[in-house]
Amino acid sequence: MSEAATSEQAKVTLYWLEKSRSQRILWLLEECKVEYDLKIYKRGEDMLAPKELKEIHPLGKSPVIGVQAPGAERPLILAESGAIVEYLTEYFGKHLIPSRYREGKTGQIGGESEEWLRYRFFMHYAEGSLMLLMVVTLIINNIRNSPVPFFIKPITRGIAGKVDDLFLKPNFKTHFEFLEEQIATSPGGGEYLCGKELTGADILMSFPLVAAQGRSGLTADHYPKLCSYIFRIQEEEGYKSSIRKIEEMTGEEFSPSL
Repeated sequence: MSEAATSEQAKVTLYWLEKSRSQRILWLLEECKVEYDLKIYKRGEDMLAPKELKEIHPLGKSPVIGVQAPGAERPLILAESGAIVEYLTEYFGKHLIPSRYREGKTGQIGGESEEWLRYRFFMHYAEGSLMLLMVVTLIINNIRNSPVPFFIKPITRGIAGKVDDLFLKPNFKTHFEFLEEQIATSPGGGEYLCGKELTGADILMSFPLVAAQGRSGLTADHYPKLCSYIFRIQEEEGYKSSIRKIEEMTGEEFSPSL
């Protein structure tokens, strides 16, 4: 069955949470041109997701999607960004998945294309490596800026500074240098992480990279190719369309900040 036929028979609901990784799933839906609904959720004063999201999935987090297949009694509920991207691209966005094998190597171990191997790697790297650093950064910034008595401030700031200097800064440097090289050596001289075409991995990588730009040492002076790449993905029509859609629905200016 073709992607078009599949998308006409199924409907996706995205449970979107502000300041979360769910925005890239909205971008993916725009790229897949699949029919979808948006359910908007706001964070509480504690910056946590509202308890209503636990009614959708036990973890109470976002992104979460529901996929209503024709004839099904209830929608399929999927959580976790990587799993969602894999599921949606398999059914609605095969053009976002590189060809797996090199010509004449189908089914052979080691016969995979460089584009596909990069795609598989970055699908796991985005959440397993880069996003981890972003979450630690968020926690450390909260400690640094926590409302504590003035005589405690030097302690919290000292702890945050040590984590920055000994863990975050050297690790961000390692990762940004790696990504700079990945863009420079993109297969076929491409401008994306996996080659000449946009993939689901680029969409998955967009959130941590856009959020990190201008901080964590990620500047155009130090990483010109990586910063150019981040600019390019923000110029993708699907990316811009997803932002327009959420701004129309919330009446607020979109912010990718963590």
